[in-house]
Amino acid sequence: MRAVVQRVKNASVSTEGKTVGRIGTGLLVLLGISAEDTEKDMEYIAEKCVNLRIFEDSSGVMNLSVKEIAGEILVVSQFTLYGDARKGRRPSYIRAASPDSARDLFEKCVYVFREKYEKIQTGKFQAEMQVSLVNDGPVTILLDSKREF
Repeated sequence: MRAVVQRVKNASVSTEGKTVGRIGTGLLVLLGISAEDTEKDMEYIAEKCVNLRIFEDSSGVMNLSVKEIAGEILVVSQFTLYGDARKGRRPSYIRAASPDSARDLFEKCVYVFREKYEKIQTGKFQAEMQVSLVNDGPVTILLDSKREF
């Protein structure tokens, strides 16, 4: 499981002209799911996101988590995080989970996030989405449950 985590002042996701998720200060988590992912991977990503200390304390040091600042999290599925563009010009998505499998894993992962923190919004799985955000910092962190990077 992979995640691109962005510290944001605000973020929203829309589909078919309707906003389906919106947050203020917090984290936008773009979540990629591979065919090999298990509950252990979900647990790792959710735990890491909820407790990642990337918000500034009173001294201006990134020392606080989204929970500690009472921020929000917007989780958006993004299979392209498993795009492999090392060869040729068109990325291969062979490592990404199939849509049916990914839907189940995404919903389970959102449940794991909500067990750890209540302020969770989501996009709409397998929809053409438009994501808007104001990245704060900018701060962007890459996570991989298999620790490939």
